[in-house]
Amino acid sequence: MKKDFPVNDRGAAISMIGAMLILGFTDNFIVFIAEIMSLWQFQFIRAVIALPLIVCIAYLLKITIRPKRPWAVALRSLFLTIAMIFYFWSLAFIPMAQALAGLFTSPIFILIISGLIFRQSISFIQIVAVFIGFIGIIFVVDTELTELTFFSFLPVFGGLFYAMAAVATREFCEGETTLALLASIMIMQGFVGMCALYIIAWVSPEVPNGAAGFILREWVWNINSVMPWITLQAVGAILGIGLIFRAYQIGQASQVAVFEYSALIFGPFFAWVLIGQQVNLMQLLGILLIAIAGSLIALRSLKSCLLYTSDAADEED
Repeated sequence: MKKDFPVNDRGAAISMIGAMLILGFTDNFIVFIAEIMSLWQFQFIRAVIALPLIVCIAYLLKITIRPKRPWAVALRSLFLTIAMIFYFWSLAFIPMAQALAGLFTSPIFILIISGLIFRQSISFIQIVAVFIGFIGIIFVVDTELTELTFFSFLPVFGGLFYAMAAVATREFCEGETTLALLASIMIMQGFVGMCALYIIAWVSPEVPNGAAGFILREWVWNINSVMPWITLQAVGAILGIGLIFRAYQIGQASQVAVFEYSALIFGPFFAWVLIGQQVNLMQLLGILLIAIAGSLIALRSLKSCLLYTSDAADEED
């Protein structure tokens, strides 16, 4: 966390809950967008809408959008772009509750990556949390093994890359401004979308109708019916992601992370109101287990951080 921001855990919690409220609402409209256009065109147009807004905000607030370490910010943006591809792709085929539960397996992957790659110590409680989260995933999927499909695992793949983005942010992107990170992710998503559209136009695959063609569809010109949802997504992304970054700037990261799980409430709620998606008791239990697992990992990380800080202070004395 940056030193020049006063710690305000209550404000950070409000910011994070507000972010999850916004994103939990706007992400539901992917279902309608997937019927008309491709994932790649959606990401490209959303970036085209969002980037000028980010530039204007940066100009008015006199905040730089130029990263200090371009390679690190680009790597983080690539990981996050891949995570969002899996997440948005899954939203076209599976209920919001399952998609969010899969994405929020990221703390489990963060723990694994931190232990295996960065050789950080892992406590017994954190290991238990991993098993709790795994059981939660099984409950949320709520289907027979023979009925599992590739789409069932899309959000979990998203959770893996989301975790990689989180680790890259923590390890390599310290000191970057919120708007620099936000602009970078939009640029990366727009670039990947443009490249994918070019490849699809060159290959010219057979495209099924409706949401089934979300990943294979070429550029579509008649998109007037979904432009309001794309615009809403672009504005929502700026507000939501901006609030997330702000929360981590003014609050203790491990405590703030717990409030991210409010998305598991807002997302399914709006999916029920707007689309009529329902969540059964088994899936609710799975969502609760995933939230408990992530919270245990986050709070244990906070305790370890406090112990390390205390030991360091004692050594200085």
